[in-house]
Amino acid sequence: MQDYRWLHEYCLNRFGSAEALEARLPQPKAAEQLRAISDDRYLSLIALRVFRAGLKHSLVDAKWPAFEEVFFGFDPEKVVLMSAEHLERLMVDTRIIRHLGKLRSVPRNAQLVLDLRAEYGSVGNLIADWPVEDIIGLWRLLAKRGAQLGGQSAPRLLRMVGKDTWVATDDVVAALKAQGIIDKAPTSQRDQAAAQAAFNQWHSESGRPLCQLSMMLALTVNH
Repeated sequence: MQDYRWLHEYCLNRFGSAEALEARLPQPKAAEQLRAISDDRYLSLIALRVFRAGLKHSLVDAKWPAFEEVFFGFDPEKVVLMSAEHLERLMVDTRIIRHLGKLRSVPRNAQLVLDLRAEYGSVGNLIADWPVEDIIGLWRLLAKRGAQLGGQSAPRLLRMVGKDTWVATDDVVAALKAQGIIDKAPTSQRDQAAAQAAFNQWHSESGRPLCQLSMMLALTVNH
């Protein structure tokens, strides 16, 4: 694989200056900011990620105020008590997206939020304290214990909330393959570990957050 110097020089050549490159790169939230997000907001973001999957984001976002209403502001202690009959009644509410599987995921993820609160004090504590050098471990925790958070949903959720993470977009996968790090999309634990090790090396060489390295890597292909 190429070292960080190569990656940086490639991106500088694309943008022409360090200032232009830096303006393009995302910034993750600080640990204190992640910790300050309340559990109801985390549950709302988890649900938003689930409903965005496979749908046009602008369509879901336009309906989100109605979701906030029907799910009691995503208060996990209230949402976890919603019965199957209650969820089925929501299937006739035209203000929201009527997908029963996704609707059923919300109380299940409310239980996840309550469990994480009991274990870590809050969801924000867990996310803030998780080491980015093992961010794939947090992906796996969310996928295993949450509802409909497998595949790319967990890393995309973390990107939404502001936690530093790399994301296996099509361009990132293509770049990792071009570097000889993986030979297919990293769905297995082995391939995820190989990709994580590469990002950790670039992180060690540069001090840059994973989200910036992920975007920089994506810029090296199909452009």
